Amino acid sequence: MTAKDKRLAYKIYLYLGALFITSLVVSNLIFQKFFYWNPFGDVEVFGVSLFEISVGILPYPITFLITDLISEIYGRQKANQIVTAGIFASFFSMGIILIAEIAPAIDSSPINDEIFTKVFALSPIAVFASMIAYLLAQYIDIAIYHFWKRVTKGKYLWVRNNFSTFLSQFIDTFTVVGLLCIFKILPWELFFGLVVSGFIFKIFIAFIDTPFLYLFVYILRKRFKLQIGEEIELEV
Repeated sequence: MTAKDKRLAYKIYLYLGALFITSLVVSNLIFQKFFYWNPFGDVEVFGVSLFEISVGILPYPITFLITDLISEIYGRQKANQIVTAGIFASFFSMGIILIAEIAPAIDSSPINDEIFTKVFALSPIAVFASMIAYLLAQYIDIAIYHFWKRVTKGKYLWVRNNFSTFLSQFIDTFTVVGLLCIFKILPWELFFGLVVSGFIFKIFIAFIDTPFLYLFVYILRKRFKLQIGEEIELEV
């Protein structure tokens, strides 16, 4: 690979990392707004309306698409580095918001303290639960992705993309809802409904993102002349 190609590969990795971190941070900032979307009609699962979910879940599947893409093109180590950077960025952004909430608004401020707190107020326990669940899910997703990559010898991209995402998304949903119930932020009677509803939505999105993963992998392999299973090694 030429020096020019290496610079381009690094730049693409950098932008993928930026998209990953932005999606993760934004999902934590907007999670307090909920919406209802169900193409199957009014269906309830364990007392919870199917697809009655937070808007924070919308950018969330993008993070798994990006880590799968980085895993495929750049390898496991680079995917794990992006996840670690995303966790750091999330906690850092939460800290900034907490400081901003402490600072009193002046009388002429367009947004007063009450509105700011209502929109951006953070439950430390909720954020902690989300981050722990996310950390487990992403590292498991990357590990399973590379397990299937070895088993299939770099073939059958759809297998490792979907099978890694299915298990990791279930672990993520189960863990975060479970922790929120343990810390009494959510009632236990909603546990199964929220787990099933959230998991089904994430699986639905996982199926949708598979063609995009194929497209991006095809473009990058063609540009850098990569063989099936071959990865770009970026210099540290």
